Formats: sequence, structure tokens, C-alpha cells
Amino acid sequence: MKSYMAKANEVERKWYIIDAEGKVLGRLATEIATILRGKNKPIYTPHVDTGDFVIVINAEKVELTGNKWSDKVHAYHTGYPGGRKEIPYNQLREKHPERLIEYAVKGMLPKGSLGSQMYRKLNVYAGSEHPHDAQKPEVYEF
Repeated sequence: MKSYMAKANEVERKWYIIDAEGKVLGRLATEIATILRGKNKPIYTPHVDTGDFVIVINAEKVELTGNKWSDKVHAYHTGYPGGRKEIPYNQLREKHPERLIEYAVKGMLPKGSLGSQMYRKLNVYAGSEHPHDAQKPEVYEF
């Protein structure tokens, strides 16, 4: 039996819409990363982007377990000496709720140009409205 290797121009992409309301952040992010990578398809090939587009709505209503809203922080570096900054997740949810999901998913994707290509297929919105009705997204249930 021959192994099948998907080619980039043969991949058919779908659009999925996921409602984040009441979902736990980590479990939601793993499911989104799986769709973006294409691991839920039988044609999955590690070195080819076989994934689909994902629209996430209601990002402001995502859940975290335990005391993570107050204890967990997102750390980043400005590039200057001593430029490490931290922002707690409860402040991040108030200012930019869509970034909670974006940071979690980005960390689960491959590093490099292939991961960047997969990450660009993610669209996250804080509310329940999105501008992608023309793509006719399917509701993804898990």
C-alpha cells in the first residue's frame, strides 16, 4: 500500500464557526488547533497546511478553571533591556478578550512559516457577530 501525501493545491478548505460560550480555554484551543492543522482530516500531512478556516465567536465568555483568572498571567518582552511585562488574564479579558484564545491556539501550532500560515486562518471575535457570512461557515460541535 502506498502512502498518500497531500499537495497544497489539492486541499479543499471549509469554514467552521465555533461558539466559545461556556467552554474551557485549553480544551477549546486544542480543538481549534487540530482543525487549523488539518489533523481531523484523513489527508493530514505534517509538512503541508491541510487545515480549515475557523471563526470563533463569544470569546469574552470563555471559561478558565480554578483561580486562573487572577493567578495566570501573559508575559511578553518589549525588546528593550528589562522589558519583560506581564498582564493578568482577568485584565486581558477586559481589554482584549479575543487575545486569550489567540495566544492559547498560537502556542499549540508549529513554530515557523507553516505555523504562521495556519494561524492566519483563525478569526476570533469577542461578540456573537462576525463578517464571514459570505463563506457559509458550518457550525462545529465537539
